[in-house]
Amino acid sequence: MKFDLAYCLSLDDKLSIYDVRDLNFDETMEFDSAKEHFQCPNDACRLAFDAANVLTTFNAKNVNYVRTPHFKNTPSTRHVADCPYASLKASASGVDGAETDDSREEHFPSELLLTRREYVRKPSNPAVAADVVRDDPKPTTEASNTEHPSRESAPDKTSVFAHPVECFVSNFEDKDLLKRMPLKIGEHTAPYGSFFKKIEYLTDNKGLIYWGKIKEIKDYTQSFRIDFEQKVWFKQADEAKKKPYSVNVYLSKKLIENYRKRKAFLEEIKHAIDSEAELYCFFYGVTPELKQVPSKKNPEQTFGVFSANIENLDHFVIREAPGLSGTQSGQL
Repeated sequence: MKFDLAYCLSLDDKLSIYDVRDLNFDETMEFDSAKEHFQCPNDACRLAFDAANVLTTFNAKNVNYVRTPHFKNTPSTRHVADCPYASLKASASGVDGAETDDSREEHFPSELLLTRREYVRKPSNPAVAADVVRDDPKPTTEASNTEHPSRESAPDKTSVFAHPVECFVSNFEDKDLLKRMPLKIGEHTAPYGSFFKKIEYLTDNKGLIYWGKIKEIKDYTQSFRIDFEQKVWFKQADEAKKKPYSVNVYLSKKLIENYRKRKAFLEEIKHAIDSEAELYCFFYGVTPELKQVPSKKNPEQTFGVFSANIENLDHFVIREAPGLSGTQSGQL
C-alpha cells in the first residue's frame, strides 16, 4: 500500500515524499529520513498507536531515480479498522499491500508554490520515542477525529518542483488525465499537458515548464551547458523561411556552489555526464531566447542559438524518464 503523505513526528507536520527528499538533500537542515518516524497521515489512526507504528519510504534518498517515490507500510504497520488508508490501494488480487513499487504518481499538486516551505523541529520528548507498540489501539477522543492542520503545501500544493515533474513523467501515456489535471504556478493556471512544453515549441508561450531530451552536457570552467537534442524552428524578420536553431541552458558553477543542495546537485550532474542512459531536462523560471554567439572557427562570425541561464536550481531537474522515449515529435 502506497501513501502520498505521512506525518513526521519530529516536525509535527504532514509531508509529501517529495518534501522528505528535499529535506534529505538540504545541507542547511539536519534531516535523515532513515532516522525519522513517519506515521499514518490519518489523525485518528495515528493517535491510536505508539510512535513505533511507522511507515517507511521508497526512493527517499536516491539522488537519481526512475520509479515513483512514496511512503508505504512496513510488515508490522497497523491501522484502525476505519482508517481510509487501510484499504486505499488494495491490489487487484484483493490482497492489501501486494502493490509493487512501480506504480505511477497519482497525487497531482494543484499548485507549485514559488516560496520554499519552512520547517520547525518539534522539541524532543523521550516519551515520544517509545519503541513498543500497544497491543490494542487506544480509544480515540472526539478531538482526535479532527484532521491535523497541515501546511498548505501538502497535499494539494507543493514547493518541490520534482513533484509535478514526476506526475507528468509517470502519467505521460495518459494524455486525457494530463489534460484534465490543473496546475498553477504564480498567476498562470493550465492543465499539466499544456504547462509542460516540449523544448522545440518554446516560442509558443513564455513562463512554462520546458523539457526535452539532453544531447550533451559540456563542463566549462565557470559553468555547465546542457544542449538539447531537439531544435527550434524559427524565422527571423530578415529571413524568408524558418530554419532550425539549437537550444541550450547554462548552469553557473557559482550558483551551484551556493546552492543548499550542492552535494546532491553535483552528484546529479556528474551522473548525467557519465551516464549512457537517455536523460531529460525540466526547468521553470526562464525561457530560452535567440542570441547571437561568436563562432569558434571564426570569432568574427556569429550564429543564432536559443539560450538561457538557469536562475533557480530548485526549479531544475535532470532525470531518466523511460516513458518519454520516442516522444520528441509532435506535441502532447
